[in-house]
Amino acid sequence: MSLVIGRFTPQGKTPSAQDFSTPLKPIRSTSCAASMAQILRMIVLAALFVAGLLYLFHAGYAHAKGPPPDAGFAKFLQELWPDAKTQGVSRETFDDAFAGVTPDPSVIAITRKQAEFARPIWQYLGGAVTETRVHKGQEISAQWKSTLDKVEQRYGVDQNVVLGVWGMETNFGGAADTHYVIRSLASLAYVRYRGDFFRYELLIALKILQSGQLTKEEMRGSWAGAMGQPQFMPSTFIQYAVDFDGSGSKDIWSNVPDSLASMANYLKAHGWIAGEPWGFEVTLPQGFDASAFDESRYVPVGEFATKGVTQIDGAPLPAHGNYALMFPASSHGPAYLITRNFKVIKSYNNSLSYTLAVAILADRIAGKPGVQGAWPVHQPQLNEAQCFQMQRQLVRLGYNVGNVDGRVGDLMREAIRDFQRKRGLVADGYPTVALLDAMQKAR
Repeated sequence: MSLVIGRFTPQGKTPSAQDFSTPLKPIRSTSCAASMAQILRMIVLAALFVAGLLYLFHAGYAHAKGPPPDAGFAKFLQELWPDAKTQGVSRETFDDAFAGVTPDPSVIAITRKQAEFARPIWQYLGGAVTETRVHKGQEISAQWKSTLDKVEQRYGVDQNVVLGVWGMETNFGGAADTHYVIRSLASLAYVRYRGDFFRYELLIALKILQSGQLTKEEMRGSWAGAMGQPQFMPSTFIQYAVDFDGSGSKDIWSNVPDSLASMANYLKAHGWIAGEPWGFEVTLPQGFDASAFDESRYVPVGEFATKGVTQIDGAPLPAHGNYALMFPASSHGPAYLITRNFKVIKSYNNSLSYTLAVAILADRIAGKPGVQGAWPVHQPQLNEAQCFQMQRQLVRLGYNVGNVDGRVGDLMREAIRDFQRKRGLVADGYPTVALLDAMQKAR
């Protein structure tokens, strides 16, 4: 930038005669301070302009160069290659799969968010089993009735339960897979989210590419690498995906028959008992002693019938079968008798809320009513900090609760039930503030 007293001429432009046409006024002693202030102001403005140009130049240069390479990720890929090679993945497939791949910051950010304490189950069900979803499920059931009948005949799994899983996983195929699975899995494996789980799934995904079952363009999934309408991880795809229509490919993205059969195949392989329900809501008689029962103990249904237990609509219990008593939200809320098929649904997603949502959605699609009993909405719920405290108290008392993570899982519920049984309480496995207080006082 060229400086002319009282004016600025851009750098590289030759001053014109007009720039000097106005005569400069002589500086008089009486206005010396004012003139000097004006000069200093011009100098400051000039300096700021130059600084701005330098910033823009630097920013443009940095943008042209692109983000600096992630040396750690490059090392991760270098260390991954020998394992991929051992799994039969060629160098060509490996390099093509990772061409241009960088860690996905949006995926990694999800893993670093503070885990939100689980909503009460009644809130979860309210958002999952909506009238809109039920009606859509019933329409889908009518549209694909012939296929659903064939799937149920082959695998023995209740077609409404298959629809319940489908509705919960991808809203009957309405949720789009937007992530490149290799990038998502590599990002999660790179930061060692959940240990080696995602590294293992990444190697399986590479094997799928190597086999030619899918192209990299077809390998789309969720942020965590779950794929298609059933939301199968790569290892699940390898084991349970089915080419039901005989097209020559296991298409769980756009092929409904393949997707329905793949979900049914998964449930059958995990122990589904054909002809048995998942369970049903029940009414317990006044004064019923539930201390001898809980959701992990399956007993002949007659043991409940002789104590006056009925289905929620007053109908008698089935004549045969083994059932366990379950209180999803303490003994003050709805009660269910469940079969082992309920646990099979839970193998799809190890969450009590999810499992009951699938089951209730299946019933609603079949035209049955939803939850009839009243939820204990006024019962104080543990917050996340209190849940951490309860887990620590259980560990102190010698129980195995799995990870101390502030979340209520199967091991924690079993520990709670044992604690309750030893103190003569109803073994509902439900964490409450009063129970936490009892644990803190226990020795």
